[in-house]
Amino acid sequence: MEWFIGVYVSIIVLLMSLWFVKKEKNNIKLRNGIKIPKGNSGWPLLGETLDFIASGYSSCPVTFMEKRKSIYGNVFKTNILGSNVIISTDPEVNKVVLLNQKNNFIPAYPKSIRELMGKHSILQLNGTMHKKLHSLIAVFLKSPQFKSQITRDIQHSVKQCLASWTNKTIYIQDEVKKITFPILIKVLMSVGPGEDLDLLKREFEEFIKGLICLPIKFPGTTLYKSLKAKERMMKMVGRIVEERMKLIMDNNAEDDEKVGVVNDVVDALLRDKGELSQSSSSSNLMVEMISQNIIEFMIPGEETLPTAMTLALKFLTDYPLALSKLMEENMELKKQKTNCPDGYTWTDYMSLPFTQNVISETLRMANIVNGIWRKAVKDVEIKGYLIPKDWGVMASLTSVHMDSKNYENPYKFDPWRWEKIGVVPSNNCFTPFGSGHRLCPGLELSRLELSIFLHHLVTTYRWEAERDEIVYFPTVKMKKKLPIRVQPIST
Repeated sequence: MEWFIGVYVSIIVLLMSLWFVKKEKNNIKLRNGIKIPKGNSGWPLLGETLDFIASGYSSCPVTFMEKRKSIYGNVFKTNILGSNVIISTDPEVNKVVLLNQKNNFIPAYPKSIRELMGKHSILQLNGTMHKKLHSLIAVFLKSPQFKSQITRDIQHSVKQCLASWTNKTIYIQDEVKKITFPILIKVLMSVGPGEDLDLLKREFEEFIKGLICLPIKFPGTTLYKSLKAKERMMKMVGRIVEERMKLIMDNNAEDDEKVGVVNDVVDALLRDKGELSQSSSSSNLMVEMISQNIIEFMIPGEETLPTAMTLALKFLTDYPLALSKLMEENMELKKQKTNCPDGYTWTDYMSLPFTQNVISETLRMANIVNGIWRKAVKDVEIKGYLIPKDWGVMASLTSVHMDSKNYENPYKFDPWRWEKIGVVPSNNCFTPFGSGHRLCPGLELSRLELSIFLHHLVTTYRWEAERDEIVYFPTVKMKKKLPIRVQPIST
């Protein structure tokens, strides 16, 4: 009994000492004019997680942020999902975090995402290795050869899919994936329709379920099933990468003219002779690294881009004036191209100003990626705020996009606002694709696919949509998948 009391007292003394040391440390920082942002840690263990999740299920997902902004300011501390987090709703602070010029921050994601993506994932890579991988993909996606081919591929896929929708009710959120996923798989590794594509689609649907789940790996759990699906995908993608690697090596030995041909992302990564190949000490490691990232790059085809397409239709249905203007602009382009032997080009679609405004407004309001998570590797000061070492920091994109200080009537779908604002890289208040070194390399491809989809939909068909509402947690979705009935426009 005395031993127990002695240990108990020792623990109390130790905790009080630690509290005193921490208090003194904080006082020093306060005297230097730097302070940890104000906030509330919430309940023991749970923190403020329940409030955070509840706001996601409401019709106004920024409720959690707005309530705390009104009390503590644009940057505040909290504890959610088991971690101490500094949340920033300030566009200037977000810019510093995302640009990460002094490498003060590293990616920080929930355990389930880290488990699923793997250690070679571009999400978790940092420094020169990430920069190289990002650059290889960006260069390929900007090549004239790629732009010409992918424009034709998307047009074909969109027309084929739209034709299958006529005179029946379809669920748009599911149907658009039949456009986006096959296109992305072709961009990544040149796999066309067939058994391999069907298998990848089924396994990826199982894999994606584990991105946001409890990090428990017992048989039968969501994470366990997702990891097993990834194992099967890794074997399949790995086989394709190995075959391509052998083909490239054979071509190098036989015909130097074939060396420079890059058909897809797998090609772009395998042909690198710099840091990427040097960091892989064996061909097995190279195959594993590329396969992991190819699987990760499939996410836009199954999640983010289909969601953007669905919400664009939702907003256009709710705002007929915007739909009328969009149709007018696209009908004019269609008229110009009626007798044009060259057909549509990448530039034709991307140069439609109002269409691009509709896409920008959809991305601003949809907030498919509601925030970007990082972790401080040391104490970092930004605008007089201290982000302590090892604390998480969340740059809230949703709060910035829906702030009335940044956008007039932020909850109104208003594509015309972009005629005044303009979409420029320096706009810290519009970051749907992230920012800095981790800016999404496929942002132009996403805009192109949205543009082609909207063009052929509004110039060839009309639709009626059932009433539906947006759900914001755990990811942005339509509650009923947006049922619509599509009919051809009468000639």
